[in-house]
Amino acid sequence: MKTKALSVNRFKSFLQERSLKLTHERRCIFEKVSRLKGHFNADSLYESLKEEKARIARGTVYRTLPLLLESGVIQKSVGEGKREFFESQAGRKHHDHLICLRCHKVIEFHSDEIENLQDTICARYAFEMVFHDHRMYGHCEDCQLKKG
Repeated sequence: MKTKALSVNRFKSFLQERSLKLTHERRCIFEKVSRLKGHFNADSLYESLKEEKARIARGTVYRTLPLLLESGVIQKSVGEGKREFFESQAGRKHHDHLICLRCHKVIEFHSDEIENLQDTICARYAFEMVFHDHRMYGHCEDCQLKKG
């Protein structure tokens, strides 16, 4: 429970640095996102909040997601179609995704080499990275075996 309180405080500080407040609605969205497992989009988050009888407008959810993203509470994730998907970072280590184009299987992985290379590239261009979204698309081992 201590980690959650620290995260709420970090999000509150993030908002204050931008002259924004941790409103009741933002706090509800933050808490819901912190409890979610797996990938979600704005609409599924809104529906989930609605099921819990939270009185939060769909627009508020859409406006809060970029704040959660920039503050590091969530990260962009994989999904099908044009909708953006996200996942909570609560208790999770950073990872990237391999996505199978045939069966849509998602494999999560972490690579220190990729992370170090990104840092080197950002330093070379004096670029301050807030987050990154690394996805590789191809065919998983099972689908490759079925093909042959």
